[in-house]
Amino acid sequence: MFGKSCSLIAALIAAISIGSSAAASGLMGDTALDAALAAGGPSGEGGPNTGGSGFHLTLLHINDHHSHIEANSGELVLGGDDSVTVDVETGGFPRVVAEIEALRSRNANVLTLHAGDAVTGTIYYSLFKGEADASVMNQVCFDAFELGNHEFDDSDAGLAQFLGYLNADPGSCQTPVLGANVVPALGTPLHPDAATELVRPYVVKEVGGESVGIIGLDIAHKTKVSSSPLDSTQFLDETETAQRYIDRLTAMGVDKIVLLTHYQYENDLAMAAKLRGVDAIVGGDSHTLLGERFADFGLNPAGPYPTRVRDLDGNLVCVVQAWQYSDVVGELHLNFDEAGHVSGCSGTPHLLLGDTFERDDAALEGADLQAVLDLIAATPELDIVEPDAATQSIVDYYAQDVEVLKTSLVGRATENLCLERIPGQGRSSICDARMTQANGGDIQQLVAYAYLERSFEADVAIQNGGGVRIDIPAGDISINDVFTLLPFANTLANLRMTGAEIRQVLEEAVSAFQDVEDGSTGAYPYAANLRWDLDLSQPFGSRFSNIEIRRKGATEWSALADTDQVTVVTNDYLAAGGDGYATFETVSEDGRMVDTYIDYAQGFIDYLQQDLGGAAAGDPILAAPPQVMPVACSDYSTQTFIDAEGQLQLPDPAYPRVCE
Repeated sequence: MFGKSCSLIAALIAAISIGSSAAASGLMGDTALDAALAAGGPSGEGGPNTGGSGFHLTLLHINDHHSHIEANSGELVLGGDDSVTVDVETGGFPRVVAEIEALRSRNANVLTLHAGDAVTGTIYYSLFKGEADASVMNQVCFDAFELGNHEFDDSDAGLAQFLGYLNADPGSCQTPVLGANVVPALGTPLHPDAATELVRPYVVKEVGGESVGIIGLDIAHKTKVSSSPLDSTQFLDETETAQRYIDRLTAMGVDKIVLLTHYQYENDLAMAAKLRGVDAIVGGDSHTLLGERFADFGLNPAGPYPTRVRDLDGNLVCVVQAWQYSDVVGELHLNFDEAGHVSGCSGTPHLLLGDTFERDDAALEGADLQAVLDLIAATPELDIVEPDAATQSIVDYYAQDVEVLKTSLVGRATENLCLERIPGQGRSSICDARMTQANGGDIQQLVAYAYLERSFEADVAIQNGGGVRIDIPAGDISINDVFTLLPFANTLANLRMTGAEIRQVLEEAVSAFQDVEDGSTGAYPYAANLRWDLDLSQPFGSRFSNIEIRRKGATEWSALADTDQVTVVTNDYLAAGGDGYATFETVSEDGRMVDTYIDYAQGFIDYLQQDLGGAAAGDPILAAPPQVMPVACSDYSTQTFIDAEGQLQLPDPAYPRVCE
């Protein structure tokens, strides 16, 4: 087991101050609120108070922090020349806590919200299974937390364990966990008995004498097909569920209603137009950066913060999201009229920055530094934030153990798994180039098959050879080895493509180094459930032949037709057109890409442990590391290879292939 015991972390937390919740009382779900209202309970005990006019509410929110509790590194344009960038530390949960506390102190009537996907994505989840995330989240003590799809990556039992960490101390922080359209079966980890439900549809908060209802929604289809919930856990339609609970709260007299969603920005906008009675939507899942000013700093905002839309009755609905990875804290201000409708909204997405700025690996000084500081001081969206000391102590506590625990073994290679890009190129440090001259790298091939299994939806996988960085020698494979093998902050993305588009993107990948001076051979493609013959001596468009596909779950190969409809999993770097994969970018821009936000290194660990080792989602790391073998020679993506000089590269009997 790699999570610390509750007693150890409790001892640490006892020595430091826990961030208190907003001054608001709350009742979760149906039973408690319904009972209080039926009894005519006073508003301070959960009954609604809808009187007054000009009520102002502030919502502070984050989403999709994905176990990024340490600070990130960022690159921003902070000057007049958009070609000159500055490197700066961004985010990290200690800065999130500090920023939220600062904003709390400057505003009245504050609620703090987390819109889901708190976990998975870094080694902190791989090792501590949500305990580290819960510990830092409790420094904020969110007024509500909505489940995201990745909360189900270790199934319902893994989620229940995380929620146990989150609400471990009844005398301290208790965070309402929401999911109105998530319906666990009785007797399962999230609903173990009739009296215990870990997930509730809504919470009502009493703030400044007003009742504010918060309804949670998770993205249903994506959670079912891309994560690992129990088959018995139901995921209901998001819009229908939202309206049902809006109507329920409205009937109770609650007229200020916020949807806390993990449903994607564009979906939130579309849903708002189909509803009646919602005032604001605080969202997640699409990792959307809002705030048009961010374009000035080299970032890519998707719209204004807040985004204003109208519901079915023409009433204003304010929609927000706060990017990703603990980098941004959203500050949304809502003004309500006497009828409980939003009369106006405004706000600021705060990008959290460190206080050291570098250019070309040298710290800025003098006039250059002052120019950056002056720009930040004049820009509400940019905040230099000193990390909260207490939260930093928690992060440091876990970080110490990361160095020890990442030596944990997750697999055992039966043979050397050779690194290669172009077949026979000689990139391996442990294998003779003649071992890879016919089919290419063994470890790249294995990684492609791991992607295929962890995507859940894809028919085939395509990976660039340069995205895999080291050989894996025969013997033990540690967590540290995996993060060295796959060191980039990449996620798995599913693209819906035609056979013709697949053929085109393969040609583009090879052209990126074959037809471009100083092009990167890291673009060389590797695939799972897709294989081909390749002739580098031919011109663009004629290099790939005999392309065959084996649909996921099938045993037979068949010719890839141009009209075939295929789901392809790749990494998000390639999905954005990296390494010359231009057709991937076109497909993404056409709206046919879904980022799963499954970290590719974590996905490889899960492949070793679950797909090869038989562990269930949420199980501790297996005591006996599973055997890791190369894929069958017939499953390698490059079946025959002719080099640029027109020479067919056959296996060398004196240097047998690893797959033989």
